[in-house]
Amino acid sequence: MRINKFLAQAGLASRRKAEEFITAGKVKLNGKIVRDLATDVKETDIVVCENKTMHVNDNFVYYKLNKPKGYVSTVGDDKNRKTVMELMRGVRTRIFPIGRLDYDSEGLLLFTNDGELANKLTKPSSKVEKTYIVVIEGDITVDEIKQLSSGVDIGDVTTKPCSITVLNKKENSTRLQVVITEGKNRQIRRMFETINKIIILLKRVQIGEIRLGGLSRGEYAKLSSKELKYISKLKSN
Repeated sequence: MRINKFLAQAGLASRRKAEEFITAGKVKLNGKIVRDLATDVKETDIVVCENKTMHVNDNFVYYKLNKPKGYVSTVGDDKNRKTVMELMRGVRTRIFPIGRLDYDSEGLLLFTNDGELANKLTKPSSKVEKTYIVVIEGDITVDEIKQLSSGVDIGDVTTKPCSITVLNKKENSTRLQVVITEGKNRQIRRMFETINKIIILLKRVQIGEIRLGGLSRGEYAKLSSKELKYISKLKSN
């Protein structure tokens, strides 16, 4: 199999992230650094990444976390900020977060050692819905909702159509549900910036059929049997 797929199945990271390790020269095949993403790995080959020998893994684990604000969604951080891995210290298996929530956002974040699942959930072509609760300052008009729902230019890309529903309004704020099928960097914040709206709260509550549920901030749990069935179905498609 291709080396990026091998590393994903070995639980290093998603295929995309594995490619970053390869191109950065952090992966060795039979003692030699390999940077060619088209490299094939045979059963007898020895693959090492950052001094750790990698093996194809079929003992996958799946967790969900209610990420609080003030944490970055990475395994490490060069700015010495708190990472979500600090909240997952009770898990002994090597895991990594699937996708990201930015520093000031909160809510559902998934963790696994299953790189193929990570690839499925983060690829735009999979069209997995991500549901967010968004609270903005002030009001929002029907025309502004139509504008955002149709797709807007956020600088480096035009967003795909999405669903936006007003949940309730208060004197100084509006609570919305936003459902997207992609996950560009700070996408929802950048979308609302195009109509000059300030976000007070941004919280992800669902990914596909996996819900945040009653987890408290900073709390994590294994996926339920129902959620695992959804994972299995997603991977088989």
